[in-house]
Amino acid sequence: MKTPYVVAAALSLSLLASPAHAGTAKPSLPEPTGTKKVGTTSLHLVDTERRDPWNQEAAARELMVSLWYPAARSGGKRAAYLTKEESAAVLKDFDVPPETLTATRVHARVTAPPSRARLPLVLMSPGFSFPKATLTSLAEDLASRGYLVAAVEHTYESVATTFPDGRTTTCLACVRGQDGAKVAQGRVADLRFVLDELLRRELVDRSRIAVVGHSMGGNSAAHAMLADPRVKAAANLDGTFAPVVPKLDKPFLMVGNAKHVPDGSDSTWPKSWANMTGWKRWITVAGADHSSFVDYAVLRPQLGLPAPELDGARALQITRAYLAAFLDTHLRGRDEPLLDGQSKAYPEVRFWK
Repeated sequence: MKTPYVVAAALSLSLLASPAHAGTAKPSLPEPTGTKKVGTTSLHLVDTERRDPWNQEAAARELMVSLWYPAARSGGKRAAYLTKEESAAVLKDFDVPPETLTATRVHARVTAPPSRARLPLVLMSPGFSFPKATLTSLAEDLASRGYLVAAVEHTYESVATTFPDGRTTTCLACVRGQDGAKVAQGRVADLRFVLDELLRRELVDRSRIAVVGHSMGGNSAAHAMLADPRVKAAANLDGTFAPVVPKLDKPFLMVGNAKHVPDGSDSTWPKSWANMTGWKRWITVAGADHSSFVDYAVLRPQLGLPAPELDGARALQITRAYLAAFLDTHLRGRDEPLLDGQSKAYPEVRFWK
């Protein structure tokens, strides 16, 4: 199935704004809202049982994974946001110094010791062509609330991925008319492999696992939950379903911009919604666009790039609040009134039935 958003997302930030002059201040991400300090580390994982779907010369499927977790103590060096090569790839179509995003201020500290074992796990999958780093604001916030978060870089589907040996791969999959169902199928395999690897570690509570994704990552989250019984809940942030989700009886959250309404331009949402028989919520955020649910929401205005009507910090505040409420409900068994649709705190949010 060919999906228009796959083609659009392949151009990443460049389709979301026109070139403009950036400001001089270093970009920064919003502070996490939880009470815990946040640590982070990276994993280089190799699936020797699977050939790479995009690079036939590769002997195995290689993945980079970023982990965020509640840390036992503060201190240590702040994590880097992107490498120089990754920053240059994201910013190549803009009148912005190519290394600008390497200076982005994050809040997690590198290799800080985790606070405890057996944490609920949230696997995260970014948008097509988007680096996994674009999920940092959401990941840091969830880690500060007590979650272990693992964001997967789907190699050759990001504009750039840097490996520990210094190699930086490009987006071989970013071609016009790319098959969204093929991309999702490969991502599901990536996510299940990463889950297998993480479950070898004592940090993960096997009974509390969710998958969350943006754009193609959100589509893949749904199909990963269908494919893997270990996944208890999933969320899609503004992603077209490719293919439409068949019967799904597990908790699912859909968060979208104005096109994601029952009679909107993306028909895969109402079709998939009708096939969901378990707990479900569908919300639309007024004034948002496709990248309002990830770091680009706040980075665009800081770089001097045009942004949508909804303020980026507000967009991330909304996304963080509803995502945390969803995960707290289904991985921790908490009663979260925010999901009842009666809250006056976020008038930009509309619930659909």
